Amino acid sequence: MMLSTYNAGRMSTIQRWLGSLGDESIEDSPPLAVLAGYVSVATGDTAGAQRWAALVESSSFDRTPRDGTASYDSARAMLRAAMCAAGPEAMLADATFAVAQEAPGSPWRDTALWQTAEALLLLGRADEARNRFAESAACAAAMDNAASLIISESQLAVLAMERGDWEAARSHVVIARTAIEDYGMRDYLLSQLWFVAAARLALHDGDVEDAHSQLAQAMRARSAAFVMPVVAVRLRLELAKLQLATSETKRARDLLREIDDILIHRPALGRLTNEVDELRSRTTRATADATGASPLTPAELRLVPYLQTHLTLPQIGEQLFVSRHTIATQVQAIDRKLGVSSRHDAVQRAAEIGLLPG
Repeated sequence: MMLSTYNAGRMSTIQRWLGSLGDESIEDSPPLAVLAGYVSVATGDTAGAQRWAALVESSSFDRTPRDGTASYDSARAMLRAAMCAAGPEAMLADATFAVAQEAPGSPWRDTALWQTAEALLLLGRADEARNRFAESAACAAAMDNAASLIISESQLAVLAMERGDWEAARSHVVIARTAIEDYGMRDYLLSQLWFVAAARLALHDGDVEDAHSQLAQAMRARSAAFVMPVVAVRLRLELAKLQLATSETKRARDLLREIDDILIHRPALGRLTNEVDELRSRTTRATADATGASPLTPAELRLVPYLQTHLTLPQIGEQLFVSRHTIATQVQAIDRKLGVSSRHDAVQRAAEIGLLPG
């Protein structure tokens, strides 16, 4: 019942239930302690998550839990995987074990699947991760489990963008948005990556106003907790990429500092740490290159994606409903701010700083 309540977007209801039971009752029931651990992780309660995780590890339970999990060992493995305290290899082992335990039809199978996908991404196995995210999304849709559906579809959107498949990305963004709206899950931790994906898609479409709106939501909602480090770091990484793409280098640096604070507690995040280092180098270069240069205006950001097309300046003007003279002026401003002298070089530079897919 608690899982269905969570997936209906009623986290506060679960928190009231647990509060009414009291810590002593939860301590006497290891499966309930697992659920309390999940709630602490999902709400960014670091102290609570660590406390319940320690209790779960030291406890045993031989009966089948009443929360729908196949076994206590499976539930414990998924909590460990969510917290990723021992690195990606251990996370993958725990999640794979849970997938084997949670047969098709289990309300927890989708959770185990997306955890497996996240671990595979950390290990640099993107194609396998994509397949697992797709499997998790299908399973979550069949079970009406919105949280797993949202995070899986959001990750699929980001992966599609990375390979330049914007139509696939758009489809995944729409599916996740529908779940967020239908279940009232805008403030859930697992929903936050969607706002970044939606912002990136809007920026690609030239809708700068919508991109900034989605970015603002994700920036407001991010939690300082490190107990779900993979989600927390990936959210900040994608946010920092977008801030850098919109010439907000200070905000990108601030997000990198937040990532560093998380990595102090969870340093073993595999490929994700490499991506952080790559972005740090890009941010350093962008800061050095920004000596006195102004950031691109919303109109200029809207124009940038068209520079990589075959369209002439008059044709771009028709697409954006502005004159050829206006487009020419904006192109000159973009070249000056990016420090380039040709359309080809502008496209390359825009890709380097994240305005266009690399």
